[in-house]
Amino acid sequence: MHTRFAGLALVSLALGACQGSGGEGAVTAENAQVYDGIANDELLRFGGNEPFWGGQVVSGRLTYATPENSDGVTIAVTRFAGMNGLGFSGELEGKRFDMVVTPGECSDTMADRAYPFTITLSIADDVRTGCGWTDAQPFIGDENP
Repeated sequence: MHTRFAGLALVSLALGACQGSGGEGAVTAENAQVYDGIANDELLRFGGNEPFWGGQVVSGRLTYATPENSDGVTIAVTRFAGMNGLGFSGELEGKRFDMVVTPGECSDTMADRAYPFTITLSIADDVRTGCGWTDAQPFIGDENP
């Protein structure tokens, strides 16, 4: 798949609508609900390991950090609310950046914590998974493991 479209495919697969036969319980244009579990002005923090990465996003600004750049790089992102989560898209140091946030328990495998969101991150061809949380929907576990 062409690199430029790989991120869009990731967002589409994670957030796309279900295609049903139109029977009872099918998602239609009339009953579809976009995800509203995280407000645009709510700070979402995220991170993952192997390799370590993390950051935060709020109001169209996303900061992405690694151990090599602990201050991080801040980029403008476009927010997309799908039927089962959020997508954030932009460009990081000349590479396509797409992040998908879906509700559901997540563990980072390094700390004894449970997070309320799963994060799927794509930077060009590099796809990573991690976890996310907000102040309104915090992680469960030790603050400093």
